[in-house]
Amino acid sequence: MFDSVTSVALQSALDGLSLRQRTIANNIANINTPNYHAEKVRFEDALAQSIVHGDGHATATTARSLEPTNENGNNVNLDQETLSNIDTVLRYQFATQAVGGEATALRAAMRTNS
Repeated sequence: MFDSVTSVALQSALDGLSLRQRTIANNIANINTPNYHAEKVRFEDALAQSIVHGDGHATATTARSLEPTNENGNNVNLDQETLSNIDTVLRYQFATQAVGGEATALRAAMRTNS
């Protein structure tokens, strides 16, 4: 829709947050699976560097958690996953509001220029 650094960065953030939400759901779904290691999604550092370089494109990466495991070899921490999910949902809502604000500003600019 837009190609400014801000718009591209917001889309990259939404993509990364969406992947994080799916990963958290998968971790929680496997909380009782023996030897399952939780996964973590990272993209914020890559996004920040991309913005510094005037691009905005960033790809989220997923890595296995190195947290200690419990007796069955699983390392999913429900409290940690729940907090991460709340944080991710709030960030996703903020980013979607920012995208909506850009769309509103563009529509307003198109009306005043016609």
